[in-house]
Amino acid sequence: MSGHGHGHGCGCCGEHEPAERGLEFGLYRRIDLEKLQCLNESRDGDGKLVFKPWDQRNDRDKYVESDADEELLFNIPFTGSVKLKGIIISGEDDDSHPAEIRLYKNIPQMSFDDTGREPEQAFRLNRDPGAELEYPTKIARFSNVQHLSIHIPKNFGAENTRVYFIGLRGEYSEAHRHEVTICNYEATANPADHKVESIIPQTNFIS
Repeated sequence: MSGHGHGHGCGCCGEHEPAERGLEFGLYRRIDLEKLQCLNESRDGDGKLVFKPWDQRNDRDKYVESDADEELLFNIPFTGSVKLKGIIISGEDDDSHPAEIRLYKNIPQMSFDDTGREPEQAFRLNRDPGAELEYPTKIARFSNVQHLSIHIPKNFGAENTRVYFIGLRGEYSEAHRHEVTICNYEATANPADHKVESIIPQTNFIS
């Protein structure tokens, strides 16, 4: 754990943390939802519902549930290139909560047959009904992601898996287009993270 960042024990800035984290978890807006797939979802289209704004993370009306068994596989195309820094996954506070996730990058149209390959990173999960636990990724492995696949191989013992919220934290850059987009979570980043880059006269940094 680094000495700065978003610790839970900071009473002085507690009021600001939700808004700040909401901006950081803004990558859901960079998902090409029309092309997002969720394999083994019990109802077509439900997999798209769990990628929602931070302030809706505890909304229990929108969720996805697995169908034939406990596995789910999300194929998530982005509209540009993403540097993925962390992930939150929240389910019910019972055995239907995902117990493990495996992350793969840049394998469009991934199927369950492909999940035998080595993932970029895997996490054992704790039950997190309040969407509070972030799992930090190895950023070097997720620095140029156009497509992310999330495989949930198992839950805590239920027949089916239920997911309410998947939050993705990171940075986004446009895919080879001329217009320049500066995203909120990037514009409000700590200036110390950028040092002199912000004054280098490159197109990327001019608003």
